[in-house]
Amino acid sequence: MLNVIILGITSFLTDISSEMVYPLIPLFLMTRLGASPAIVGLIEGVAESLASILKVFSGYISDKIGKRKPLAIAGYASSTLGKVFLVFATGWGWVFLGRTSDRFGKGIRTAPRDALIAETVDNNKMGTGYGLHRAMDTLGACLGVILAYYFLTSYKGDYTAVFMYSLIPAVLGVIVLFFAKESPIKKKISKKLSFSWKVLDKKLKMFLIVILIFALGNSSNQFLLLRAKNVGFNDSTVILLYLVYNVIYMLFSYPLGRLSDKIGRKKLLITGYFIYGLVYLGFALFGFESAMWALFSVYGLYIAFTEGVEKALVADIAPENVKATLIGLHATFTGIGLLPASLIAGLLWDKIGVQAPFYFGSIMGFLASIGLAIVL
Repeated sequence: MLNVIILGITSFLTDISSEMVYPLIPLFLMTRLGASPAIVGLIEGVAESLASILKVFSGYISDKIGKRKPLAIAGYASSTLGKVFLVFATGWGWVFLGRTSDRFGKGIRTAPRDALIAETVDNNKMGTGYGLHRAMDTLGACLGVILAYYFLTSYKGDYTAVFMYSLIPAVLGVIVLFFAKESPIKKKISKKLSFSWKVLDKKLKMFLIVILIFALGNSSNQFLLLRAKNVGFNDSTVILLYLVYNVIYMLFSYPLGRLSDKIGRKKLLITGYFIYGLVYLGFALFGFESAMWALFSVYGLYIAFTEGVEKALVADIAPENVKATLIGLHATFTGIGLLPASLIAGLLWDKIGVQAPFYFGSIMGFLASIGLAIVL
């Protein structure tokens, strides 16, 4: 578990940095730079889709060279660079560069890091290992949101000051990662390593297809923040809502990961996607402030039910020689729909109304729950 803890500390520090910035970006774009919801959707869609596409290639390269750390370090360093672009942002193009650099880094690091966790944790504790990592990651997110709130209120809405302070934990996170050790499993460098969709386990293929379909309705979380702003929250209280979401996510990630080791992954995943459908329906129907606190809390529960448990499921199924590749493929399928999903959400918001993207997301969540019940 030592590697899990070291990787958890890296993620803890990196998420402090990322979540100091993330909830401010849609507010910064719309209130300071004059961008529209469609522009927010474009930036998030391109950035997240880039990250998703890179994950399978990064995983493949990691399997081919038999190493995880170098790619993970490069990825975390790229995300740190992304914060620098935000410091100098005078138009939405700078924000686009910052977000794409940040998500490029996430795309490079995710599969090798998750494969390193899978290879250093006993098979019967896979859910526990991923749950612990998710909990440490999200603890950093909680602290990052608290710091964002503190600096934004202390500096009276100076976004640039928050962006500058976010660089400190980002750099520390990269430094800590150098203490992680490569997997004790000896890997042979194979120039003949190949990957084919046809040879995958049938259950895994159907699972990935359901995840891809769901992704088309799973737009960026920034639309949830914009919904809170639309209901009447100011910038500071929007950040507090986001903190509530992260606290719930943190508190439940580890126990739900352990529970998946005992009762299996299926029940938790089906429940998680059903919760997603309910919470998005709530965002569509309830346009008042008190409802937002409950909805952001329940949304944190959905993430805790699904994210770490999904990673553990793929790690269970994936063959050793292509473990990082398949972990990356899952991450790619999870996020590849984010570009069309975020563009669709932005257009639905602009052309039909603020409720439309949430009705659409709710339908996709319920369909994903039904699809997983059939596939798994």
